[in-house]
Amino acid sequence: MPKHEVNASKALETIDQQSLNVINALDTDIIVTVQSQLAPLYEKYPILSASIWGVPVANLLAAIVIFFLILLLRKFFTKIVLNFFQKLTKNTETFYDDRVVSALKDPIRFAFIVIALHLFFLLIYKETDFIRKILDTMIVYTLFWAILAIAEALRGLTYAATEKFNPDLSKEMGNFVLTLLKILIGGIGLAAILTVWGINVTALIASLGLGGLAFALAAKDTASNLFGSFALLADKSIRIGEWVKVGGVEGVVEDVGMRTTKIRSFEKTLITVPNQLVANQPIENFSRRGIRRIKMHIGLTYGTTSEQIIKIKEDIEQMLKDHEGISQKDSLMVYFDSFGDSSLNIFIYTFTATANWAKYLEIREDIHIRIMRIVEENGSSFAFPSQSIYVESLPEPNP
Repeated sequence: MPKHEVNASKALETIDQQSLNVINALDTDIIVTVQSQLAPLYEKYPILSASIWGVPVANLLAAIVIFFLILLLRKFFTKIVLNFFQKLTKNTETFYDDRVVSALKDPIRFAFIVIALHLFFLLIYKETDFIRKILDTMIVYTLFWAILAIAEALRGLTYAATEKFNPDLSKEMGNFVLTLLKILIGGIGLAAILTVWGINVTALIASLGLGGLAFALAAKDTASNLFGSFALLADKSIRIGEWVKVGGVEGVVEDVGMRTTKIRSFEKTLITVPNQLVANQPIENFSRRGIRRIKMHIGLTYGTTSEQIIKIKEDIEQMLKDHEGISQKDSLMVYFDSFGDSSLNIFIYTFTATANWAKYLEIREDIHIRIMRIVEENGSSFAFPSQSIYVESLPEPNP
């Protein structure tokens, strides 16, 4: 037998009966070697054999020291080992390994806390069934936390996989598939935790059969939203980043989820719309038009002659045909439209060659200025609302 074990056995035999009773009552299930190392301390320092809440002081101090040593080891592992792997992955061609290492950082740090708690309770208490279940639950939680973190880190791979099936909706479908995957992983994790606590998951699911109808009725809106998201993805009616109008909601699509679609309005408020409403209402998608319409009436004064109107109309039409910002493949109409109350109205209808709003405003402004010049060059002017009073005769002045 090794010398240190012989010394430990002698120390155990020589400690007083009170300390022995404390150790036997403790029953921590600590391996004999560890407890043997503590036994000489009881003999040398009797105060260490005293108990606090039924725990010998030596065991309590050892548990605290080991707990903080594990936390110190966690800090070392985070600063040295993980940083080393992060620097190592930066030299690789792919960036997914960088994301995986970064994603596992927090679960690994939490795993050290679980280990520290396990050793702490192992040193001071008998691992009761309740404590063991809590520690096992924390282990399962950490494991599935790490799996979910890896799934999120590999989001780009999901986009790449869905792009093969539908390049136009790779991001939306990727988000949807990833959400389903996370729900599946979370469900398995929850089942594992329930199993730790002795709950028969299969029997639990079977017992829910009677309440399934009530649950289905309560979740009918959720199911409608889910099928609505399927319809949106299948119809390709909207995509993230597009400018749309759904019912009374107008803005830029930020996310198409399983239950809702998030639209950022032009007032910068975030509007969440249930997918069933999006799928069942007319969707006006402004981003999918390649052109934008210009429709206006210009009113000339009634002093404008017919020759001037014909010349102004022809000049405006020719200007639009020569303008590089106007789409020549679409409708282009310039007509003397009507006799207004205070103006002679010319109707202008055309389309810009771009759908970009800022560029559209720039083109429309240029056209307005050119129309003003055409009217001025032809000796006419724009009318404004006015009324003329004609007096046929005035009363004779009194003598």
